[in-house]
Amino acid sequence: MIRRIPWWGGAILIALLLLFTFSTFGANRPFGASTYVPYFSGILFDLDPQKYPYLKEVHFAGAWEGVMLLGALVSSFLTSVFLTKSFHISIMPTGWKKYKNNSVVSRVVWSFISGFFLIIGARMAGGCTSGHFLSGMAQTAFSSMIFGSVVLISLIVTGKLFYKSEANDD
Repeated sequence: MIRRIPWWGGAILIALLLLFTFSTFGANRPFGASTYVPYFSGILFDLDPQKYPYLKEVHFAGAWEGVMLLGALVSSFLTSVFLTKSFHISIMPTGWKKYKNNSVVSRVVWSFISGFFLIIGARMAGGCTSGHFLSGMAQTAFSSMIFGSVVLISLIVTGKLFYKSEANDD
């Protein structure tokens, strides 16, 4: 069994990651992931940067974010397969079955709706969720503080309203 690091060890690792991404040796910009979507769309659909000027703005950022996202996907897969031996494919999380229902359609619909509201709120606040929570909070950006507060309050309210309290008696 793999020994998990304490919460403060994770905090130190995140701080080192942020220092690296802000440094000139790293990305020389804040940490985030949403810029990769328009960058990759521009490549995938062969979009002209003259017609879509935003593609010029995300050119540098999008390139390294794709590598970071691919690295996160591959490393988490390898960790779950080889280190923790916890990899399994699950369409329906056990928590959803316990607190909500057994409907895959319900799970997909609610996941889409909640993800839609989350990304709309993040874009209204001027960034993506990882950018706000990691880079924005580290810089004490006001928009990130508001975004983080709204997300945490929404999590508590949604949890109380959405999940049945009878299941908590176990």
